[in-house]
Amino acid sequence: MGCERAIIHVDMDAFYASVEQHDHPQYKNRPVMVGGTGGRGVVAAASYEVRKYGVYSAMPMTRARKLCPEAVVLPVRMSRYREVSAEVFRIFREATPDVEGLSLDEAFLDVSASLALLGSIETIGANVRAEILRRTGLHASVGMAHNKYLAKLASDAGKPRGFVHVPRDGVRSFLDPMPVSRIWGIGKQTLPKIQKLGILTIAQLRKADPAVLSQVFGKRTGHFLALARGDDEREVVASRADKSLSREVTFDQDISEPRELLAELQRQVESVTGRLRSQGYVARTIQVKIRDWRFRTATRSRSLVAPTASTEVVYKQARVLLQKWLQEHLNTPVRLLGVGVSGLEEPDERGINYDTTAQKVLDKTLDEIKRRYGDNKATHALALRRNKIPRED
Repeated sequence: MGCERAIIHVDMDAFYASVEQHDHPQYKNRPVMVGGTGGRGVVAAASYEVRKYGVYSAMPMTRARKLCPEAVVLPVRMSRYREVSAEVFRIFREATPDVEGLSLDEAFLDVSASLALLGSIETIGANVRAEILRRTGLHASVGMAHNKYLAKLASDAGKPRGFVHVPRDGVRSFLDPMPVSRIWGIGKQTLPKIQKLGILTIAQLRKADPAVLSQVFGKRTGHFLALARGDDEREVVASRADKSLSREVTFDQDISEPRELLAELQRQVESVTGRLRSQGYVARTIQVKIRDWRFRTATRSRSLVAPTASTEVVYKQARVLLQKWLQEHLNTPVRLLGVGVSGLEEPDERGINYDTTAQKVLDKTLDEIKRRYGDNKATHALALRRNKIPRED
């Protein structure tokens, strides 16, 4: 048996909303919602100040505004959140190379090999949290344990600004009082069935007769009993680069005007290629996704001879794909439009595929302006036709 693992789970507190409150001090301690502002918009993030009104992420924005009319509603600034996320992940990797990212604001860190150099798991966890606050101005919740399952539960248990360590000899005292719904995999369909058996807490599940539990869990009974004991053998799998990048939006109102759709396509391509360049990759395949008013979804793609991260090159190819669909579906209202790139690789010695030097200079200039001032401060002229903010998916 090898050395016991030391796993840290870090989860940023109300990430998008917290970034907005940090960047706009006038919104600090005020209820803030981030998301789409149109009729089909949803809440992408809710500050803790607005959650007490019953607002939560993925809620329709119209309902959220009724629950808290005084809330500040802000559009999504994905490029800014990615910028902050990149800094947070740099902090993670200063503690260990074994970082498994779950999203922009959440990751597992296996610090087992770092203990001898950096100190105890609590010391490392405290330093990571303090460094995030120092370098980004944001708070994070930290959970620590000898496996991923317990570390995740620990960070959730302490939110916001949590700092919870579950030692091996404290597993039962930590898990037993929790409602059985806290166990991964026990959702809305399974929960009522298990509660009918009189099992309400994790302690009751742990002590239950496996034969009784099998009536609900079937062949997965052993799995759920292991979780009730706090057992989890999964390893932290270090994150690799994205295999693809994409962006799509659902419009507040269906669009059938081709120039409006092309303008939105330009905006999306700018976002995707900007991310490509920031991550140091080029892409070989471009894909366009269209969903019409009847919810019928179509995808069109084409591959390039030479991979690229040029906004102009990708847009030209994506435009051809979209225009071909439009010709086949004359005047069909479009509900959703998206663009993606795949076949990512590092550029060769020739660098990124550009048709002209002017394109290269323009991309570099736009990237720098957006990095400093946000997505909406610079764009190609065509994208200015889209003056309504759609709902980000």
